[in-house]
Amino acid sequence: MFGKVLISFITALLVFIPCSILIGTLDIRSSYQSPAIVAATSCADDIPLRVYMYDLPRRFNVGMLDHRNTTEAPVTAVDYPLWPDNSGLKRQHSVEYWMMGSLLNGGGNGSEAVRVLDPEHADVYFVPFFSSLSFNTHGHHMTDPETQIDRQLQIDLMGLLRQSKYWQRSGGRDHVFPMTHPNAFRFLRDQLNESIQVVVDFGRYPKRVSNLNKDVVSPYVHVVDSYIDDEPHDLYESRTTLLFFRGRTHRKDKGIVRAKFTKILAGFDDVHYERSFATGENIKLSSKGMRSSKFCLHPAGDTPSSCRLFDAIVSHCVPVIVSDKIELPFENEIDYSQFSLFFSFKEALEPGYMIDQLRSFPKQKWTEMWRQLKNISHHYEFYYPPKSEDAVNMLWRQIRHKLPEIRQSVHRSRRLKISDWWKR
Repeated sequence: MFGKVLISFITALLVFIPCSILIGTLDIRSSYQSPAIVAATSCADDIPLRVYMYDLPRRFNVGMLDHRNTTEAPVTAVDYPLWPDNSGLKRQHSVEYWMMGSLLNGGGNGSEAVRVLDPEHADVYFVPFFSSLSFNTHGHHMTDPETQIDRQLQIDLMGLLRQSKYWQRSGGRDHVFPMTHPNAFRFLRDQLNESIQVVVDFGRYPKRVSNLNKDVVSPYVHVVDSYIDDEPHDLYESRTTLLFFRGRTHRKDKGIVRAKFTKILAGFDDVHYERSFATGENIKLSSKGMRSSKFCLHPAGDTPSSCRLFDAIVSHCVPVIVSDKIELPFENEIDYSQFSLFFSFKEALEPGYMIDQLRSFPKQKWTEMWRQLKNISHHYEFYYPPKSEDAVNMLWRQIRHKLPEIRQSVHRSRRLKISDWWKR
């Protein structure tokens, strides 16, 4: 009898141990395990992305927000400055600030990323260089002497990174750089071809520099106030303007479509299409116009995207996106067709076509899109400290989704004698 009990116990134990290893309840790995193997286990959905953030001198980041503070000591959560209210359009390219702040804050419930102080335990390495703010601060006119400050910061940064064994180990493939201004890091950007870039679109860069295989598309930080209490009795009728646009009407590249709209959209009583520049007062007027309109026009800017799309989303104004090749943030999780309309350049520039489509758009369908906007708009909000499911947490989750391909690329690079031979 005792022998049968013993055999049954041993049999059950032999079944339990392999199953426990497979589902992760029992860990028999050596405490001397390779960091690369440890990192490979962090893709589970319930485990935050582990991020090591370089401690850079302040001149690379928050020092650009307050020129009176000349200390070189890295910033901490205690003295992390608030984003200035008077920053104007610089705010739309401030993703770098919110991502850095989320790591300094230490995460919390619902955080998609946590900061680790030991680089050996990191999944990715965040480089807190405010490259967009550097361009806006030091090189905005691209010809003034201060442009050299922007260039020198890039040179100094790359000098520091090349001394890091973690950069050397991966060739920068697991390093994250927020670069949401199209001219961010413009002097040395080709040195980041392998790195994870957080961009707002790929409008100015060839595939060898930026692409969806390794990079993450971010929303612009909206500049209008979020609409919180829009619940009128008859929502559709309360928005009296059919289509709204207020902004610059002369842009470069694909943005030249804006100038053509000036003529095509003229003469419609229910369309508001106005040339405007981004001042505090004009931003307030734009916000008021979006909140009183059924549809908000989103033509290309200097690149395929612009801040106007995300201003429309937080204003709960159904976006009308005119583009042939725009890339949108979080598209593996969010279906934009549920709350946006899309027109090609050819369709939008056909006189009367787009307006006819909007005028005949069913009220019930528009109301469904409006409700979808209300349901997803929190994904486009940037907070410090961050909040669960906000834009920054969505970005960290997108970066985590890139890890398998990143690891494959790193591992291949360590043993291949001819890099990317299959492309030749």
